[in-house]
Amino acid sequence: MPTVDTLRGPVDVEELGQTLMHEHIFVVSPEHLDNYGTGGWWDEEFRVADAVGKLNAVAAKGVRTLVDPTVWGLGRYIPRVQRVAEQVPALNIIVATGLYVFAELPHQYEHRGPGLFLDMPDPMIDDFVRDLTEGIAGTGVKAAFLKCVVEAEGLTPGVERICRAVARAHALTGAPITVHTNAFTQSGLIALDLFAREGADLEKVIVAHAGDSNDLDYLMRMADTGATLGMDRFGLDVYNPTAQRVATIAALCQRGYADRMVLSHDTACFMDYFGGAWDDARGTLAPNWRYDHIHDDVLAALLDSGVTDGQIEQMLVFNPKRYFS
Repeated sequence: MPTVDTLRGPVDVEELGQTLMHEHIFVVSPEHLDNYGTGGWWDEEFRVADAVGKLNAVAAKGVRTLVDPTVWGLGRYIPRVQRVAEQVPALNIIVATGLYVFAELPHQYEHRGPGLFLDMPDPMIDDFVRDLTEGIAGTGVKAAFLKCVVEAEGLTPGVERICRAVARAHALTGAPITVHTNAFTQSGLIALDLFAREGADLEKVIVAHAGDSNDLDYLMRMADTGATLGMDRFGLDVYNPTAQRVATIAALCQRGYADRMVLSHDTACFMDYFGGAWDDARGTLAPNWRYDHIHDDVLAALLDSGVTDGQIEQMLVFNPKRYFS
């Protein structure tokens, strides 16, 4: 049987079970933390313990796998997440490689590559492949998928180069892709077009944050390419209220697209975007933006909207398994 790499090593895809396909554990910029975190808003031991409690709680709801697309640009630091995973034995955690950039490349890549100051093969491809095949930063933990971004700015030169590097790492390794998109500018279509031109297998692509849109034509156009729709921001009502998200998923299920959707929240145990005010800010901005919102509230709403138990299992179990197979 095929296996997928997790923080604790390879796991048979048949054992992934119910899977939340887009959740962060920590989103913490190393530079922010190193320079200002000691001012009182960061306590490593408290935050690790808090994450352990939150992840054990969602595992108790029946979730068996959490997919964490935290890459460079979001503060990926595997040793911290390993500490958490060791204390959450019932949950598989799958991590990613790639770059989270809306427009410009990090300076560490902008001068190296074909036709650049240091004319050489694109080093991003080698770095991504190494994370997938050898492990991340000496930890031995292998990434299992690739992450990139096509935001409202579209294919800026930096974003396009990253996406092409991701597509080429996908071609070399077979690792699937998750692409952050902006539903309001319909940038998912731009991303899928680029991946198609690069020869990527679109059945191995998740269009993240597709669920921010209720435009069925847009969503079906993407799903008809073979790509999977990330209905993955439940609880972030500022982008799309839960009732609207539920209605859109129900409508797509009625049209036969249950095999082209995955569910999640895109939340975190801690995110430094609000500094030390994360817990208060989340409670004010999005009180349902938590790992258990889907199991506590959304699944019942989906059933009430005509979605079947089998379609829910398709979105929570079978589609994630297929993505990683």
